[in-house]
Amino acid sequence: MSLATLLEHYGYLAVFVGTFAEGESMLLLGGYAAHIGYLSLPWVLATAYAAAIASDQLYFRLGKRFGHRLLTDRARLRSKVAIALRIVERHSTLAVFATRFLWGFRIALPVAIGMSSMPARRYLALDLIAAALWSGVIGSIGFGSARLLSYVIADFYRYERQIIAALVLLALCVVLLRWWPRRTKVTAS
Repeated sequence: MSLATLLEHYGYLAVFVGTFAEGESMLLLGGYAAHIGYLSLPWVLATAYAAAIASDQLYFRLGKRFGHRLLTDRARLRSKVAIALRIVERHSTLAVFATRFLWGFRIALPVAIGMSSMPARRYLALDLIAAALWSGVIGSIGFGSARLLSYVIADFYRYERQIIAALVLLALCVVLLRWWPRRTKVTAS
């Protein structure tokens, strides 16, 4: 099966799942795929927008319902949520917009906002706007970067498989680094 066929059949699903799980890397890759004609940029943006809303709402709801229990055994997440709660307490509206653009807090901020006193309807309204802004900006950067690269590299299409493979590998590395359990050294006293 060719790369074009794979992207034609599963490209939007990959953008949705990748954006739901990680975010920028898959949306940038989707923007690239739109530039080279495998996907449609408006559909890439709409798919990423839907995934962003779905993931934000999931983590918000988890924060509302299970926030304190969720943090009990997760020290790394607990420290991020503590920072996020301080931000949310001071700047709740700004925190919703920051959720989409602060790398490393994509899960912690919605959980923290869910744990705060912000009503679910207010969060949804703000999140709809923030996700639209985010998907438009990041997707356009991916599309524009591919366009810029195509001017720089005369034989751009000859290297498209290697570029896509490198971007997918980069996205996988980011996901692995983000989700890989960190081991702490135990020192003898």
